[in-house]
Amino acid sequence: MAEKLQVFVTTLGGKGSSLSSSSVYAIANGLAQVRIDSSAFSRLATFDNRTPTIKDYQFNFSNHLTTEESRAFVAVLLNKLLIISGSACIRTVLPVRIAEALNTKNSQSLEIESLDLTEEEAATLETLGLTSSMYGVFALLDHQTAALSTIADAVAALSCDALKADVTAFNLMDSGDGYTAKDEIGVCGDMKVLLNGSKLTGKVEINAVSKIPKIHGCLREQAKLVHSKTRVELNSAVKAGKGGPGSVAGAAGMVRTALLPLAAALWDLGTCSFDRSKSNLYSMGSDDLRSSLGGLFEKKCPSNDSLKNEFKLFSELVFEGEENYGKLAHQVNVLLGLVWKVVAWEAIIAYVSLEGAELNESKSTEVNGEEKAKVDKKSEKKRKVVMGKGTSVMIQLIKNRLSKLDACGSSGLLEKWVEDLLSFMDPKDIEFDSLLIKVKEIVESNETRRLPKLPKLTEGEKITFLTWISVAFQGTRDFAKEQMAIRKKAFSIIEDVFERHGATALDTPVFELRETLMGKYGEDSKLIFDLADQSKLLIPRGLVPVVRKEMLESADREAIYAPDVVDVEEKGLTIEAADKIGDFVKERGSPLELLSKLKSEGSEFLDNNASVDALNDLEILFKALDKSKCIDKVTFDLSLARGLDYYTGVIYEAVFKGGAQTTRATKTEVLVSILGDDLIQAAELASELWDAKIKAEYLVAKRPDKHFRHAEESKIPWMLMVGERQVKEGTVRLKDVESKAEDVIQRGSVVEELRRRLSP
Repeated sequence: MAEKLQVFVTTLGGKGSSLSSSSVYAIANGLAQVRIDSSAFSRLATFDNRTPTIKDYQFNFSNHLTTEESRAFVAVLLNKLLIISGSACIRTVLPVRIAEALNTKNSQSLEIESLDLTEEEAATLETLGLTSSMYGVFALLDHQTAALSTIADAVAALSCDALKADVTAFNLMDSGDGYTAKDEIGVCGDMKVLLNGSKLTGKVEINAVSKIPKIHGCLREQAKLVHSKTRVELNSAVKAGKGGPGSVAGAAGMVRTALLPLAAALWDLGTCSFDRSKSNLYSMGSDDLRSSLGGLFEKKCPSNDSLKNEFKLFSELVFEGEENYGKLAHQVNVLLGLVWKVVAWEAIIAYVSLEGAELNESKSTEVNGEEKAKVDKKSEKKRKVVMGKGTSVMIQLIKNRLSKLDACGSSGLLEKWVEDLLSFMDPKDIEFDSLLIKVKEIVESNETRRLPKLPKLTEGEKITFLTWISVAFQGTRDFAKEQMAIRKKAFSIIEDVFERHGATALDTPVFELRETLMGKYGEDSKLIFDLADQSKLLIPRGLVPVVRKEMLESADREAIYAPDVVDVEEKGLTIEAADKIGDFVKERGSPLELLSKLKSEGSEFLDNNASVDALNDLEILFKALDKSKCIDKVTFDLSLARGLDYYTGVIYEAVFKGGAQTTRATKTEVLVSILGDDLIQAAELASELWDAKIKAEYLVAKRPDKHFRHAEESKIPWMLMVGERQVKEGTVRLKDVESKAEDVIQRGSVVEELRRRLSP
């Protein structure tokens, strides 16, 4: 089962090169080797003639750091040395010796031979070492937390299937008003993709499942924060001891603002995952299986108390003012390792709960022969079709992993499963990256986000047709039902105004001139890309020449008063002309008054024939608007400019004047509420209302509060309530949702009564 590790090379010290958390993790675990860029050697060679004064300098590593953390620390230290190599007196021998130590074949050890240093080199190592140890562990945390966030969602989805849990908590949607947590929305969306098509969920309400959006969303948020801070600190050129982000004071801030919230989020995630594991264990059908797995779980899985104690130890170090920041980061890394084990155990128990019949199948085969095994395999096929889209793939990935185990009887099989799956969920495992990639593919494979495949082109071959493809791209805004109601209302007003003025509707196929699409935006980049580049980015990757310079004189000065010299020269304008344009664009106000000012004696607009014609046209327009008694609704604003090559139509600006507003997402006037399960009765009554052009919808449910809640949330004014008693008596209950008043009316007069009450 052993596979050869693929070792990558990370180049440091080059112009524009940067060190990522993933690279630090790879170097720390022997998955990547370090190479110093030749340009860095050129900078270092300047100081090679300096004579060392400190003999046999020994590199000492803190005993609280693991080998992995020490290697991460040294990788960050090396990168920092290369970043400041142009300004600090660092000789070539020091970075080379560090790189050689990192590139040794044994990644489980780190030894840097003693060497002679100058006083400047020794001082630099001491100051950089104060924070590099923390940032090295930060990089490990960043890389592993990002992976944990993805894997934890997939494992939680497995538990939802195994527990037959109610997943209505994942129905959280982005309202579009900015009042929803994006990370929680993202977790809910991913969970729905993973559980899409599952027939197991929706039966049991479990607290540890309902908390998934909040807890997993919080981890995502903290992981992003750690990533953004780590990315900066790994490549910061600020010297330690000089203040700023790279200083010791900056490191203290990182502990409070990044490490402490991350540790709390990890503790919550581990606790929630542990609770789901316990629930899965208790719900397991086989007593023998539950007893065997429960014993291993109690023995090997970190408990909630272990997680709590680790978080408590870290928080005490923070509040006691611990100045060894590497030690603080190490404690969070220890907590992260415990959480990884808890999540791995959740995956194990969920898998055994869903597929534990294989263990019983092994026993049955030994006792009853092959016939019993065939029966169990039939039931296995049935289980496959009821799990979610993502969870079924996860089950298959785990099966593929376990299939590589040596064949054995039922004795010891469970222990082998546990041991191998714990290894499978370890980020250091050779197959972990493929697992992580597969989970990401599942989450990102939502049909609305997929681009259709385009034909492959050979070099020089072109496609001579263009088709419009409707794709929901990530990053765009979705309009919720309330916003759609507002948009529809606004467009209906616009259409009504156009129709009253004799306009007619026209809908034609959309074509675009080739010369327009072959043009450029931003003066540099094309508006379209070649279809031959379908596998590449939408905007071609490359270095774009910069044709503009920033010459801002002060932050509070308007840009129009400081026109770019480059821009003025390119457009053929003099500085004086640009300043005069700046005076005009300030004008805004009543159309006739502003027009009169522009046409007043001495106006420079009168010196140009084209300007005079434009002013005359505006005068005709404004006088016509005045006679139409709508001039008060028009504002003349010279600062508005449109600089695109082509336009899509009229642009409308809406001004909100204040006041409360109530928006209905639907136009439903009547809710047909069937208190029971009589769908036929609902269809009959609703059809009568639809035939009478009454907007109605029906709901079949036994609980009255469900009907009332739906009517109130959707702001439906009337309810027709029908239960067993009403069916027997031939009546219905007509309820005014707002006033709560009810009337009993005959079944045959429902339509007439509703028409009367709905009429204005």
